[in-house]
Amino acid sequence: MNTVFSFRYTGLLILSLAGVTFSTALPADNSQPLPRIVVTGEGHVDLAPDMAILSLTVTRQEETARAALDANSMAMSAVQKAMTSAGVAARDLQTSGFSIQPKYFYPPQQKSGEREPPRIVGYTVRNSLTVRVRDISNVGAILDKSVSLGVNEGGNISFTNEDPSEAITEARIRAMKHAISKAGTLAKAAGVKTGQILEISEQSYTPRPVQMARAEVSMGMAADSVPVAAGENSYKVTVNVSFAIDQ
Repeated sequence: MNTVFSFRYTGLLILSLAGVTFSTALPADNSQPLPRIVVTGEGHVDLAPDMAILSLTVTRQEETARAALDANSMAMSAVQKAMTSAGVAARDLQTSGFSIQPKYFYPPQQKSGEREPPRIVGYTVRNSLTVRVRDISNVGAILDKSVSLGVNEGGNISFTNEDPSEAITEARIRAMKHAISKAGTLAKAAGVKTGQILEISEQSYTPRPVQMARAEVSMGMAADSVPVAAGENSYKVTVNVSFAIDQ
């Protein structure tokens, strides 16, 4: 009886020790991320614009929709012909909006409290034209001519670049150099060294005007009093870079 008990106890002890030995032999947890330095680098390039985009609108009001449409169409046709004569290609002219809206008269409320229903007393026709001017030196003359021929709304100007790809590439290079320099400074201050790059991501690039690159044209102003300043466009790139810490 004692022999059997001793055998069983010994067997349990061996199994228990084997379990302890197995658990201590498990590999270490490698799920922890490597020590790293994460920085953000920025780069931007300023570029003079080579194209202007104008928004011009002709508005006409008449008693009938037909009369308003005819008056508007006559003025807009003259404007488009003037654009062509100024060297603007057909592909750079685009109708960006058109509307015919009734104009209502709302009679005052009578003493009895009754109110007559509103009635149409005229129509307003608006026709908007977007013009791409590839020779910025012509912007002033084009605005002058368009106002003279009947443009009486809009006049918004935005300056842009037809192909900013080279500027954006240079901004990316500057952003990466900035990130590397920043990581080096942080590593030196911490008494370590940067290792290999683990990850690079580009967050965004957004062209933004350095100077005010828009102008409002006052339809009652003389042509030589309309200031137009193109300024510069700034193309900005932001990169996020992770560096391993070289230990």
